[in-house]
Amino acid sequence: MTIAILGTLPFIATLWLLVAIGAAMVEESGAKIAAALKGKTLSEAVPTTAQRVRIRPKERSATSAIVPLRAAA
Repeated sequence: MTIAILGTLPFIATLWLLVAIGAAMVEESGAKIAAALKGKTLSEAVPTTAQRVRIRPKERSATSAIVPLRAAA
């Protein structure tokens, strides 16, 4: 009986690992697969919307403007 239990645990762990890897693969390439099944390219299947990107200039910190102090003689 313990052999069956000890054999089942690695089987379940392997099965879980395969499902997790499969889910990660589908998450990454699911849109490509769906587009291929529809016979379209990815750019045709997924509409893209133009988004405005705002780039802010870097702010300089106040410490960069301070002149280093000389050691007192």
